Amino acid sequence: MNGHTPRAEHDPRPPHDPSAADSPRDLPPDAVTAVRGVDDDAARPPRLTDPLRHPQHAGDVTRTRRAWTLLLSTLVVPGSAQLVAGRRAVGRAALKVDVVVWAAAVLALVCLLLWRTPLIWFLTNSFTSLLVIAGLVALALGWAFLFFDTLRLIRPGLLVQRTRRAVAAATVALMLVTSGGLAYSAYLLSVTRGAVSDVFGGGLPFRPSDGRYNILVMGTDSGEDRSGRRPDSMSVLSVDADSGRTVTISLPRNLQNAPFPEDSPLADVYPEGYNCGDECILNSLYTDVTNDHAELYPDAADPGAEAMKDAASGILGIEVQAYAIVEMNGFEQLVDALGGITVDVGGRVPIGGGTDMVTGLPNEIFGYIEPGVQRLDGYHALWYARSREGATDYDRQARQRCVQAAMLEQLNPVNVLTRFEDLAKSGTQVVETDIPQSQIGSFVDVALKAKEHELVQYAAGPPFYDPSFPTYPDFDLLHEDLDRVLEEATDRGAREAEALSGGTPMGSGVAMTVPVPASKPLVGAQELTPNGTCSVP
Repeated sequence: MNGHTPRAEHDPRPPHDPSAADSPRDLPPDAVTAVRGVDDDAARPPRLTDPLRHPQHAGDVTRTRRAWTLLLSTLVVPGSAQLVAGRRAVGRAALKVDVVVWAAAVLALVCLLLWRTPLIWFLTNSFTSLLVIAGLVALALGWAFLFFDTLRLIRPGLLVQRTRRAVAAATVALMLVTSGGLAYSAYLLSVTRGAVSDVFGGGLPFRPSDGRYNILVMGTDSGEDRSGRRPDSMSVLSVDADSGRTVTISLPRNLQNAPFPEDSPLADVYPEGYNCGDECILNSLYTDVTNDHAELYPDAADPGAEAMKDAASGILGIEVQAYAIVEMNGFEQLVDALGGITVDVGGRVPIGGGTDMVTGLPNEIFGYIEPGVQRLDGYHALWYARSREGATDYDRQARQRCVQAAMLEQLNPVNVLTRFEDLAKSGTQVVETDIPQSQIGSFVDVALKAKEHELVQYAAGPPFYDPSFPTYPDFDLLHEDLDRVLEEATDRGAREAEALSGGTPMGSGVAMTVPVPASKPLVGAQELTPNGTCSVP
């Protein structure tokens, strides 16, 4: 009234300062604030009580629980600790990696159970294995970073001393298990990659011949008293591609008149077989071709080995598709890498002995491998396979088959994993082969099947045939007998043989009892001496 403006009533509340640091509107949008009571001090800032993101206002028990929760979250789902503690960009990136890794792991598991060949190829191929190695290293570094970041988010300074030490120790232990395990896996894969590249050849994989893979395995001896390399022992591993049932067939080193398949270049050089006299025994063919006929195999890395493959094919009447050479001078190292082999020795075997090729005098005997179950290291295993003193060639071949079988028995998953690096290193120094690297997947698959069956042993000589058989071999008879042996080394053949004999299926392991061919040889079999009898317990 009278032009007087009414006076505004006094507001006792202080004016709002939008720039004040304790203004609720400046708090994190996800902060949980305490409810202010009517008696609360208006000037006191609200307290943040979300313990995951703001542990400074929580109690000791809550902080301890929070620390272990974040740590275990990083172990189980890497990135989840960062996601819930406010580091959302890092957490989301880590969770995307988690999804990719779990998808790859599930795919690998499905392949392992249903179709192992492409998985093994992926892990052994030079290019793809390098990608896997790089991926494992990246995962190891990433997981280690997440553990370090989780420890920062835990804020150990807020924990009581005992809990702080326990959390720090647990973080280190979990990093060793996770990142350390991934890094070690990358290292083992790198060792595998190097060994595969050093040992195996290139080219495309080969298919089974009449349902079987046939590999010639030669033990060579190139010592100072030898003229070049020559095979000291020869055997063919014939593996059924479907079941993995395996037959090892020994070829006597003194076998004569070895025939060659029609498509072999040696068929023109030796049309009547390798029959140039007593000097033309089987193990001399390697040196003969290497020195005088290498031009017949212009594309071969080892013409002598290719010639031996042709000879083994002609002798046995089967296609031998590949070879593997085991250098006996490095054999000792390979057995030691396996941790030794266990053999039930039938008769006393000398260490040393034989005749000095220079003086013609007997060599000294340094000791004996005694009868009974023996655990042989590389040195004694090598002598057990090579000793000639008081033994025939057939005794030595029988002992070599025992050693081969014992080594296969030792190649179990636990032994391979625990001694993987030593086996890989010794393998590159001992083994040469023309098996292509691309074949490894199918071979590993069939090798796993082979572990379920006994190894059947056979020989193109005593004890299956008379001692004169290698000098005057009847190859038609050998082919006929071997066809029956190989037929029984299939699932169908094994079932038919069991039905005829009324027997029961045999368990896995190594069959050291000598199998008798379905058709008895026309010549009498020769029994081994105690020096050559053995088995694998």
